[in-house]
Amino acid sequence: MSQETYKRIRENPKFQAFVSKRNVYSVIMSIVIFVAYYGFIVLIAFDKAFLATKLSVGGVTSIGIPIGLGVILLTIILTWVYVWRANSEFDAEADAIIKESVQ
Repeated sequence: MSQETYKRIRENPKFQAFVSKRNVYSVIMSIVIFVAYYGFIVLIAFDKAFLATKLSVGGVTSIGIPIGLGVILLTIILTWVYVWRANSEFDAEADAIIKESVQ
């Protein structure tokens, strides 16, 4: 693509709205992950007794294990959601903006 095409794309209001929407979505997803990870770390640092609480009387599994697994699963699920949305909605929108600008 030529510099002129890049300029038309950057100046397109649809492109600017697209970039803004994608950035907001990325920031929200990042905040959710940061809260989950750092929340778990803060819980480890300040409330070890809670995490050491056994799930059942005489059991060996503490409540920290399912919470840790939950953080890992949340990461996997949010990654899948982001990739799904990026590959469907974001890619289609970007392609439409490029086609509109090239013509």
